[in-house]
Amino acid sequence: MRKLRWVPLAVLGLGVVEFAVFWGVSRLIGIGATLLLAIGLMLLGAFLLRKEGLSAWRRLRDARLAGQARGDQAVDGVVGLIAALLLIIPGLLTAAVGLLLLIPPVRRLARGRVRAATEKRIPASAANSVFGPRRVRVSTPHDPHHQPHPTPPPTAGRPGPTEVIEGEIVD
Repeated sequence: MRKLRWVPLAVLGLGVVEFAVFWGVSRLIGIGATLLLAIGLMLLGAFLLRKEGLSAWRRLRDARLAGQARGDQAVDGVVGLIAALLLIIPGLLTAAVGLLLLIPPVRRLARGRVRAATEKRIPASAANSVFGPRRVRVSTPHDPHHQPHPTPPPTAGRPGPTEVIEGEIVD
């Protein structure tokens, strides 16, 4: 709860920065054009909020009917809704961040971050049921110049010292 005490200060700081950006842009292109730009971005956000919400709902429903894990569809929907909400908030800076989240590579990066943050906060068994089995890549450390312990040669069923094991973690 200690992190939440900074929220009012962060909102105030965001308001000050948004006002400064709005003032700077209005000095460049005029107050009327800046107001039209801000209103247009808010309308775009309202349109995208509805579109992203319905799209996320359909993807979740389809994944549920197909018996697939629904976590990726949910995370993609959350990122789309965040983009739309940032566009709705009156301000050019938040709208710019919202527009960036609509670009596929940026959206993919944000989706990965949201998924990683979600997986950290929920138990592994819940993460497996939400996101499906996790893909992992494990390699055994091997330094050919220095070995503190001699490594036994690979035997049947055991990987050698430089082999990579790929698989899925299933609880």
